[in-house]
Amino acid sequence: MNHFPIFVALEGRRVLVAGGGDAAVAKLRLLLKTTAHITVVAETFDEVIEDWAAAGRLHLIRRRQEPGDAMCCVLAYAAQEDADLDAATVRLAAADGALVNVVDNLEQSQFITPAIVDRDPVVVAIGTEGAAPVLARKIKADLEETLPAQLGPLARIAKTFRRAANALPFGAPRRRFWAEYYDIAGPRAAEQGEDAVRAALDDLLSDHLAADARGGHVDLVGAGPGDPELLTLKARKALDAADVVIHDRLVAPEILELARREATIIDAGKEGFGPSTAQGDINACIVEHARKGLHVVRLKAGDPTVFGRLDEEIEALHAAGLPWSIVPGITAASAATASIGQSLTRRNRNASVRLITGHDMKGFADQDWRALAAPGEVAAIYMGKRAARWMQGRLLMHGAAPSTPVTIVENASRPDQRTIAATLSTLPEAVADVTGPALLLHGLAPRAAQIALSRQEVAL
Repeated sequence: MNHFPIFVALEGRRVLVAGGGDAAVAKLRLLLKTTAHITVVAETFDEVIEDWAAAGRLHLIRRRQEPGDAMCCVLAYAAQEDADLDAATVRLAAADGALVNVVDNLEQSQFITPAIVDRDPVVVAIGTEGAAPVLARKIKADLEETLPAQLGPLARIAKTFRRAANALPFGAPRRRFWAEYYDIAGPRAAEQGEDAVRAALDDLLSDHLAADARGGHVDLVGAGPGDPELLTLKARKALDAADVVIHDRLVAPEILELARREATIIDAGKEGFGPSTAQGDINACIVEHARKGLHVVRLKAGDPTVFGRLDEEIEALHAAGLPWSIVPGITAASAATASIGQSLTRRNRNASVRLITGHDMKGFADQDWRALAAPGEVAAIYMGKRAARWMQGRLLMHGAAPSTPVTIVENASRPDQRTIAATLSTLPEAVADVTGPALLLHGLAPRAAQIALSRQEVAL
């Protein structure tokens, strides 16, 4: 991010626009929505600018820009549509201490003006760092349709009520109050006018002050395999409301970015055969924060019900008398299988599928190898990289064909996903250079390889 988004206080402060043509008019249409003192300097002016000056909305200087014209200005715009004149504005205005924007010249600009959705005092700014202005305008148009016109008046009225709302405890109680105002009470009352909105705020505050203090709550949330677009809507809402997010090692940074900015983010990562946070410590951390009355999200990669040690955390919450709920996620087996164009079950091939782990707390995990070695059987093997050679030996020992397909999917659903087509005989070598989290799909080959294999069988 080369441009840091901020909102500059312009009330009573000076802004200079150098230029009197179309580019200057375009910038002035936006600037005139602010409470800044605007000065425009140019030798000639568009009629629209003349009309604004006649109405007292801005001040004109009828000459070329000179040193001192931008003195005490917080911002200056070079909008003269002439490279030499704009370059002069950059030198003069910068020397006077102003930040300078050159219209349609990102390289020479010290700041950029974003596309803006105006629901005063609610302002949404959209920037693409100059890379895609058409995209910024598209996003602006989408937001214009989404944000109701009454949002601005609701926000203005709410601003006058903030001190009264401070009677509520800081944190979740206030957020619940304001969420109910903007989602339900405010929009309903807005149809009847400003007085009705103020009355609704008074009633709503009374209800929230009289309500019993709410205790903490824990959401045990599945973050999915890594792609943020595979996060469920319910998981997204939980992240947006969380006071504390306790996540495991495999949760993608892009998903953590979706958490509320004020939320406390705690890394409680585990790594097979490596450094780990003890499960008892994780349980204690969840309970500690929930007992403070906070909304805790325990965020697990994939689905929390699949090798997520979910029951241990639920037992700790039950013992502490704390409420909890489970938000399922897309497990890695589903994402990995989808990525190779296959399905976990198929008529006349396998009527069941096994989700197994390559190792557990005691080491390599034993399974029903005889059943798994049968032709057509399918298993999604989690945490199987280190156990690959051991599992190969068990399966071959129980009669599995060495040619049985095994697909390794590393970083399933993520931009750096890698798929390795192997067989049971080549499995240990195939996983040798796999460093990211990987799922082994026993009995499944990628769709293209499967088609090629079928053709070979027909030829034989």
